[in-house]
Amino acid sequence: MDKKDIPSWILSLESDDLEFVRKFVLNSGSLKQLAKDYEVSYPTVRIRLDRLIQKIEINEEHNNEELINFVKKLAIEERISLEDAKLIIEKYKEEKEIK
Repeated sequence: MDKKDIPSWILSLESDDLEFVRKFVLNSGSLKQLAKDYEVSYPTVRIRLDRLIQKIEINEEHNNEELINFVKKLAIEERISLEDAKLIIEKYKEEKEIK
């Protein structure tokens, strides 16, 4: 898979979130097994999954915004770093919330 083909919701996740998704898939979606793997309670894993879902949904909401898409494209094309892209997008979101 080429970098430009990676969905934006994946690029928006932190490495620990991606690891959680990987373990979720490898455990066939079993939250009970994930709780065992992480040595935490089932409700703790459920809360983490709910937060991950929210991150993905927020990314989808902003996916149609022209500036965010432009910044993501720059990161995918490696014209700016992924870290810089995340900072720019976060600052943009903060500014939008203030207005």
